[in-house]
Amino acid sequence: MSSQSPPLSVASSKRSDNLRGILILVFATFFFAAQDAITKKLTQSVSVYEIVCIRFFFFSLFAIIFTARNNRLSEAIKSKVPTLQVIRALLISGEIAIFAYAIRFLGLAELHAMFACFPLLITALSVPFLKEQVGWRRWVAIFIGFIGTLIIIRPGTGVFEPVAILALVCALMFAMYNILTRKVSRYDSFQTSLLYFGLVGFFVSLLTMPWFWETPTNEEALWLLAISAVAIIGHIGLIKALELAPAVILQPFNYFVLIWAIGIGYFAFGEILDTMTMLGAVIVVSSGVYIAFREYRIASIQPS
Repeated sequence: MSSQSPPLSVASSKRSDNLRGILILVFATFFFAAQDAITKKLTQSVSVYEIVCIRFFFFSLFAIIFTARNNRLSEAIKSKVPTLQVIRALLISGEIAIFAYAIRFLGLAELHAMFACFPLLITALSVPFLKEQVGWRRWVAIFIGFIGTLIIIRPGTGVFEPVAILALVCALMFAMYNILTRKVSRYDSFQTSLLYFGLVGFFVSLLTMPWFWETPTNEEALWLLAISAVAIIGHIGLIKALELAPAVILQPFNYFVLIWAIGIGYFAFGEILDTMTMLGAVIVVSSGVYIAFREYRIASIQPS
């Protein structure tokens, strides 16, 4: 009996870490939703480019401090695939800017409902870009999820807003960013990817400042500090969650950001999703959760 105790202890510890990772991720998604709510408020008076530049300034500081605590910066900045790292950072920089612009015109929950299709895009794009195998069940889930997306945006109807296309562009760019992140992770450390994310994003956004910089008011400055702080807290939570639990287990819980967005959108902006948008969001999220479940099953049966 004693010979079986260590495996049971290890399994119990692993379950405990997974649970802690899930709870921390749910905590992080709240801050990501809060970040987007602050962005929506700020875009009414502050340039999107200025918001993005200040966010990347503080995030690059965070990336430098985080990396310096774990590695030598001179070593971490050396990438085996620098071109892919730069393209990846440019993608996320553009996605953040477009998202910030779109959220000025769309509801917080409405935008997140459309953006929720990005895991479906990741799964579909992993076939041509990562040469991964996707079974018929996941392809069916992807197809159903895209039907849900069409229900949300309802092209060809009176409720369709052209700016909604930007939400889908953001989802595609974020999916490509995730694909490239998985690709560069085969060659570079997490710290290297984090540095490129922050430094390239800050440098590119800084180039726009001669045309778009306006000195913020005291209130705007406080909100800009707040958005930088909640973004960093969210990323710290995400990093810690990934340290405790595998990404394949955490993936379905990323959808909590939509739940938070619905709540914050209601209390902060008086937003209420209509029935069709809610139906579409349920379909998209259900498809994404099913895909995550299938990927977990496949990962669990593969030899380690």
